[in-house]
Amino acid sequence: MPYQHFADQLAHLKQQGNFRQFRTSQQYGRYIEIAQQQMLNLSSNDYLGIAADASLVEQFLAQLPNSMKRMSASSSRLLTGHFDIYNQLEHNLSQSFAGRAALLFNSGYHMNIGILPALADRHSLILADKLVHASMIDGIRLSSAQYLRYRHNDMQHLAELLAKYQDDARYTRIIVVTESIFSMDGDEADLVALVALKQQYSKVMLYVDEAHAVAVRGATGLGCAEQAGVIEQIDFLLGAFGKALASVGGYLICHDIIKDYLINHMRPLIFSTALAPINIAWSNFVWQHMQSLQSSRQHLAQLSDQLHQALQQAGYPCPSTSHIVPMIIGESHAALTRAKQLQQAGFYLMAVRPPTVPQHSARLRICLNSLIRQGDLELLLQALLGDSL
Repeated sequence: MPYQHFADQLAHLKQQGNFRQFRTSQQYGRYIEIAQQQMLNLSSNDYLGIAADASLVEQFLAQLPNSMKRMSASSSRLLTGHFDIYNQLEHNLSQSFAGRAALLFNSGYHMNIGILPALADRHSLILADKLVHASMIDGIRLSSAQYLRYRHNDMQHLAELLAKYQDDARYTRIIVVTESIFSMDGDEADLVALVALKQQYSKVMLYVDEAHAVAVRGATGLGCAEQAGVIEQIDFLLGAFGKALASVGGYLICHDIIKDYLINHMRPLIFSTALAPINIAWSNFVWQHMQSLQSSRQHLAQLSDQLHQALQQAGYPCPSTSHIVPMIIGESHAALTRAKQLQQAGFYLMAVRPPTVPQHSARLRICLNSLIRQGDLELLLQALLGDSL
């Protein structure tokens, strides 16, 4: 049987508690309904509740001109798939980010598997944080660059590697790759320290993925780079529209030269049909709307701080400094059992298991959002910690 190998692999995943499958859901505000059970949604990336805001969608559609109601671009941007709304959004992004160039992509994954292979050749060295997202690892592997992983958020280890390779004649550039808020532990890179290291070495360029920080951090929602005041010092500043911005696609903030270079060399950009104009119009609409949501950002930060403190006081290690909060259980079966118990209690939490996270570190991944109320959080803590409170 030609499928036996694959059937055996699936059976092994089930035995380990690491088998995955789709679950159909309906979502209403801060709630999700699965199999006729309504639960508080603590697994979505809709961090500011924008995707749940039906009135915002109605407002967008009411002002949308017919010219933008195209449901497909029908081509790549380099053929016939480039419309004026793409220029508008890139211009607005550029204005937000101090006049730097902006370039749109179909997804965050497209960005990470395309930018690095286009930029990093055999004369490049990539130094990547040990815990960067799978899409960045795939992009690094698709490039012809040499690469090394530095210990997670270990600036001393990174400094040692930079000092070692800065004068290595094999490399004309060194690209340091990191996330700003890490998607599994919810902790953060020290962008100020990274910029300071970069500025010590002439070959070094800095690549920062802000997928989980855009709209959530900074005075106007531009991310951790805005919060740290280092936007102009980061060579490749990436953001995603598909999480807190409730849309689809991604963007790169960079130098004009890099933008033109990628348009001519980046395969996922050149050979993919562009996103539909209506998608780009929605992203443009949401981008302008989210910058005024400072009260939502503050509320989310307060909820996050309360959850961090409660977990730490109950004896759980809590690396998070953000709205993504892991409750580390250990083994996959135990994490699945705990997630099921919490779902039955009305809280939709999912178990994150290997290979997404390291072996023996399966966890409940709590994704907070600004729609959650203080009373919701208190009930969650009671369900999570019970007598430990």
